[in-house]
Amino acid sequence: MTDAQSPPRRGRPPKVERDFSDTRAALIRCGMELLTEQGFMTTGIDTVLKRVGVPKGSFYHYFESKEAFGQAVLEAFAGYFARKLDRWFLQDDVAPLQRLVDFVEDAKAGMARYAFCRGCLVGNLGQEVSLLPESFRLQLEATLCDWQARLARCLVAARDAGELAPDADCEALAAFFWIGWEGAIQRARLTRDNVPLDIFIKGFLAGLPR
Repeated sequence: MTDAQSPPRRGRPPKVERDFSDTRAALIRCGMELLTEQGFMTTGIDTVLKRVGVPKGSFYHYFESKEAFGQAVLEAFAGYFARKLDRWFLQDDVAPLQRLVDFVEDAKAGMARYAFCRGCLVGNLGQEVSLLPESFRLQLEATLCDWQARLARCLVAARDAGELAPDADCEALAAFFWIGWEGAIQRARLTRDNVPLDIFIKGFLAGLPR
């Protein structure tokens, strides 16, 4: 006795989980590229789908909404940037303040590589925060606080190494850095050169308590 077999299904074979994950990741990467160049509100979903090669109408297969897509992009960018900060700030064989300088030099090279068309995704979204859902404001602030904490640890290392005064408020200095840094990035996109970044880091280092 043989088991009855169902007739083969027509159409495309079902997608496997890897295909779903790869396509979703590609959409997020594309979103990171576009949102560092332009705002969230002006970035159309169709543009993202076309660039990745995903059929129109398939977007909601990967994300519940454009808001969910933006949150996923922001989360991915925050993770990427946190890893970059750790790569520079946790170099035990480099003096702590030099680690910060090296991070700035890397950022300058990145800005020039893309002809100053790409900025900071967090900074770009921050400029649109009044137009974005409340969830973005909370996520953006949490991301900046995370960056501040990573830099504060580097500055504590500088204080312990005698590069900063014993009473230096490393948490406040880290907050000050990121507030100014985001403005310097925006100004560099306007001037299309690294002069604003050079001015900012020079001023920041000169104002540190020694």
